[in-house]
Amino acid sequence: MVEDVDGTRRVGRLVLAGLPIGNQEDAPPRLLRALENARVIAAEDTRRLKQFASRVGFRLGGATGARIVSYYDQNETRRSEELLDDLRNGEEVLVVTDAGMPGVSDPGYRLAAACADEGIPVTAIPGPSAVTTALVVSGLPTDRFCFEGFPPRKGLKGYLTELADERRTMVFFESPHRVAATLEAMAGAFGADRRAAVCRELTKTYEEVRRGGLGELASWAAEGVRGEISVVVEGARPRAERTSDTDLVEAVAALEEEGVRRKEAITRVAKETGVPKRRVYDLVHGVVEAE
Repeated sequence: MVEDVDGTRRVGRLVLAGLPIGNQEDAPPRLLRALENARVIAAEDTRRLKQFASRVGFRLGGATGARIVSYYDQNETRRSEELLDDLRNGEEVLVVTDAGMPGVSDPGYRLAAACADEGIPVTAIPGPSAVTTALVVSGLPTDRFCFEGFPPRKGLKGYLTELADERRTMVFFESPHRVAATLEAMAGAFGADRRAAVCRELTKTYEEVRRGGLGELASWAAEGVRGEISVVVEGARPRAERTSDTDLVEAVAALEEEGVRRKEAITRVAKETGVPKRRVYDLVHGVVEAE
């Protein structure tokens, strides 16, 4: 335990530091000073942190001989306890992840929460965020938004169905090998014409922002997408502005009377109204009751 000259107990401080999400030139001077002077650094990947330090031209803990430890999903619980001991004993602990802010779909939340519970000071060195970067380049409304992180691997359909009426712009992270299937599921849950943007390799050399309807984007992604991916999806329109369930059923019936097969009629009504095709199908077949 560290004590001040008057004998009172002194605890350390937790510093959550945001690293650049792609372009190393986005690293602010304050971050570089903190990394160079830190005594304890907890990094999601110690090798990547050392590579970052090499690229921007400084020595980690150069002034102090820092202790650098790994801090990732699989060891987060155990390592948090060790870091808490350092903090209780007066050390300042600097937490970084591979890119972006610790605690945002990356380790850091548990340690920050534990510090808050114990009254240990917590501060942050702000840095670039893939969430807000993707949001502002998407071309979609930014006045109200929510961050959903990575969609679940299991129960994706039900998860997206619950979000179908979310009116705020939604920001998701997704891996390259899953993004096509996720976009297809979103098209089914939100409607193929719901506006969205797929943001790839933000701030990097091959940055790309692809905008369009979810159905269109799903078809594009089926050919293969590489790199770090953020998906931004437009929020739902207010119920009052959308076609009622009764109108949907009647629209399908009208097309059938004109000789259009039911399957095609459902597809056309869903596309024209932006309502998920599964919703129209269920209404027509009485699986759910019209509101």
